[in-house]
Amino acid sequence: MQTVTINRRRFLQGTSASLALTTLGANSLAFSTPPKTYRVGLIGTGWYGKSDLFRLIQVAPVEVVSLCDVDKNQLSQAAKLVSQRQKSGQTPRQYEDYRKMLAENKLDIVLIGSPDHWHALQAIEAMKSGAHVYVQKPISVDVLEGEAMVAAARKYNRVVQVGTQRRSTPHLIDAKKNVVDAGLLGKISHVEMCCYYHMKANGNPPVVPVPDFLNYDLWTGPAPLRPYDGLPHIRWWRTFMEYGNGIMGDMCVHMFDAVRWMLGLGWPNKISSTGGIYVQTEGKSNIADTQTAVFEYDNLNCVWQHRSWGTPANPDYPWAFTLYGEKGTLMASTMSYDFVPQGKEGPAKIHKDVVFEKEKYPEDLTEERIELNAAPATRQHMLNFLEAIETNGRPVANIDEAHISTASCILANISMKIGRPVVYDPKKHVVVGDKEATALLKRPYRQPWKHPYQS
Repeated sequence: MQTVTINRRRFLQGTSASLALTTLGANSLAFSTPPKTYRVGLIGTGWYGKSDLFRLIQVAPVEVVSLCDVDKNQLSQAAKLVSQRQKSGQTPRQYEDYRKMLAENKLDIVLIGSPDHWHALQAIEAMKSGAHVYVQKPISVDVLEGEAMVAAARKYNRVVQVGTQRRSTPHLIDAKKNVVDAGLLGKISHVEMCCYYHMKANGNPPVVPVPDFLNYDLWTGPAPLRPYDGLPHIRWWRTFMEYGNGIMGDMCVHMFDAVRWMLGLGWPNKISSTGGIYVQTEGKSNIADTQTAVFEYDNLNCVWQHRSWGTPANPDYPWAFTLYGEKGTLMASTMSYDFVPQGKEGPAKIHKDVVFEKEKYPEDLTEERIELNAAPATRQHMLNFLEAIETNGRPVANIDEAHISTASCILANISMKIGRPVVYDPKKHVVVGDKEATALLKRPYRQPWKHPYQS
């Protein structure tokens, strides 16, 4: 393997560090001044928690010292895999309760891959313990949890990177630079975003005893305690609004965040949404199988559509966003982008595909359930996170930006529920002129858990 030696201090200057690593190959770099070995802990050792952790291990000198999960089987399996993947070969300490893990281990970095209803409490507690945090999207299940997380990041002066890794996706970085920022689209006055994946788990499993290896009460935490009807880990919990915000909170947050990043957008002026369970009426699922939302800006509407049934409008872009400009159109997804100019006299069409790194990281090919198309983006995202820690800066998907994207999607669900548009005031933390909607900004917590937002 060829080694490229660079001056670490010079490398960390500026915002192009992660791009430089893409060009050179992150696993080929040796720093002239070796960085510290970060002590890392992971909360939530399921699919994406492990995936995020393994991407970090690939690009940085880390020692995974502790893992936390309420499922003893999942936890022990993860510990074994980590011991095989990390350089030291050490098996991390295993915890059932994240509070005990944070209290007993002085951690530099905490990764959070638990279900959405846990993100706020665990992230804030991790920041309070002194750790920098990488938390999966969406950051919260209600708007005021997100406000509390932003406040905690500032109070404890912690770097918080969120797993909205479209901002670190190589071909989308290329599209932003060479299409959007280059002015090839001209004035952009309409955006469409969509997800047509059949991803709504909708079965009718029976209520059964909780297995001995799962602490179901602790898994539920601040959420309502549903009767136990099987392991919630893979897809099942996402089909219930008790733990998240449906496909809107799961998939729209990615594409809306990417659009906001591409176009430099802040909070929407107004949000409206309609939808519900129109087709998949059987089963226990209570998330919308059909939903449309409009995020309004000055002279620009960003429109979201999802259906968990039927066929996609464009088979090449089933989960995507499209920017419509006066000079052309940009279609983009995790897999590719296409720029189509308006008229024959304009620039040529541009097509770029996802960057795979199978040769650089052959271990990707044997990792269970890995998203190969997302792995390079997550590696860049981790490098950007570490750069922000080293420079005491803000990462590309910092908590402030992720809060806007997350909260906007939650507000769309609130609009759908009450049947009217909402206007959020991010300074006063209220929905303007709407007491009913304002009351929905904060979900009730199951005792003895306490909501982190204090008005």
